[in-house]
Amino acid sequence: MKSNLLSILAVLALGLTASFGHQGVELGPNGGRLLDFGKDESMHGEVTAKDGKFHIALLDKAMKPVALDAQVLTATSGDRDKPEKLTVEKADGHFVVPMLKGEEFWIILQFKPTPTAKAVTARLHYDAGICEKCKKAEWLCECAKKK
Repeated sequence: MKSNLLSILAVLALGLTASFGHQGVELGPNGGRLLDFGKDESMHGEVTAKDGKFHIALLDKAMKPVALDAQVLTATSGDRDKPEKLTVEKADGHFVVPMLKGEEFWIILQFKPTPTAKAVTARLHYDAGICEKCKKAEWLCECAKKK
């Protein structure tokens, strides 16, 4: 009974979150979406989109660029029943991940500071729809954060 009630509440919470759209995301120094790649907010990934690809730069706690070295990033997307591993490359000091076709999708990113470290998981909800208030793409909309 208790687990059924918790399941129902979880489904309702997810439904309400998705229906409001504006998430109020935090943007980095280059105008990209910030994702937390560290348990203590010591490492961030700033996600920008260009030429059909996501570019993910690493930033430290002070939002200063971190050089790519032995860090590892994996990306997964698609249906839960059939997830698709995306190709991640290193180029020009950042990670590059191909964007999926479509206006809205999820990408799960797993970052490791070293190849043997435990992965930190971050989720990116890409929504290309335009916010009526700020005129930015929804995945970059800060409106709810400013309230």
